[in-house]
Amino acid sequence: MNELFLAIDSTGYPSGWLSWQEAVTNEVLGKVSYGFGDYEFTFTGGKNRDSGLNSTVTLKSILVMHGRNRIASKYATIPLSNQALFRRDRFTCAYCGEIHMRGLTRDHIVPLSRGGIDAWHNVCACCSDCNRRKNANLLEELGWELLFLPYAPNHQEGLLLQNRRILCDQMELLKSMLPKHSRLAM
Repeated sequence: MNELFLAIDSTGYPSGWLSWQEAVTNEVLGKVSYGFGDYEFTFTGGKNRDSGLNSTVTLKSILVMHGRNRIASKYATIPLSNQALFRRDRFTCAYCGEIHMRGLTRDHIVPLSRGGIDAWHNVCACCSDCNRRKNANLLEELGWELLFLPYAPNHQEGLLLQNRRILCDQMELLKSMLPKHSRLAM
């Protein structure tokens, strides 16, 4: 099974993704308050030596965990990674506008060598041709403009960027929490 379970805390804040093993373990340990969603998965375990029956655990695709996840709610955004960056920018070069499923690079709008930082607001997806032409120049020096503005994804956008196999009910829940400026809300 490749699907992941969406864990949310008791306040409704999405905490993160759980593998099926983590989801079953949390259920067995009593850490799951309840589940909801359109999808239900049943897992069969070993036989009980007293009854001879197989153990089963049935879980919904969205799991509400007991308590509040203070760690996830502390962070306004997710860690910067190339995978998340390329998905945020929809695999589109911020300079030429072409879509590339391969060959994208992380470009620093203000290059690191010119005092720029490695942060969401200073990076964009860039094809290798544009990256070579831009080199360590500032956009003004080349007469270039960004086709779209970079932004730091919030936690819910980060969850969408992390998982490629999101179920419809999980997608609906997360999309309902996205800010209006998000490229993922489209």
